[in-house]
Amino acid sequence: MLTGKKGLAMTSSTPGKTLLINHFLINEEWYLVDLPGYGYAQRSKDSRADISRIIKDYILRRPQMTCLFLLIDGRHKPQKNDLAFMDWLGENEVPFCIVFTKLDKLSPNAAKVSTANYCAELLDRWEELPPVFRTSSVDKRGRNEILDYIEQLTKLPLDVEEEGEPQA
Repeated sequence: MLTGKKGLAMTSSTPGKTLLINHFLINEEWYLVDLPGYGYAQRSKDSRADISRIIKDYILRRPQMTCLFLLIDGRHKPQKNDLAFMDWLGENEVPFCIVFTKLDKLSPNAAKVSTANYCAELLDRWEELPPVFRTSSVDKRGRNEILDYIEQLTKLPLDVEEEGEPQA
């Protein structure tokens, strides 16, 4: 949805099929990285643990990562594994935002209520919310807002150490 190139990223109707980390170079300037989903999958407990470890290792070893976009199905209430993952991101000081997806499958009012309830539950746990986006790949809702946010992020100046070496 973000690039406007249908078929760029492989998708499956069965959750948890993707096991690869896919890198997409955008405008010859920055990378959009698609990680496997950590949630529901018809896999063994050990296999799910392996995927979780791969994802977490990847995230923690990318100091140049500007923001992790956490995709959440906007039709559902907060899931235990999503809450645990968000808590882990916070504990590890990983900058992230929440992207509610599949909102075309709900009426406009139901989508507002569902995402507002989700955010309210998060505020019971946290002092403030990360940035939140409401999206649909079908009707492209939220696309411009995410692209504007990415543009803001990619224009941030690098921190510079005393020796003059840029830090990611």
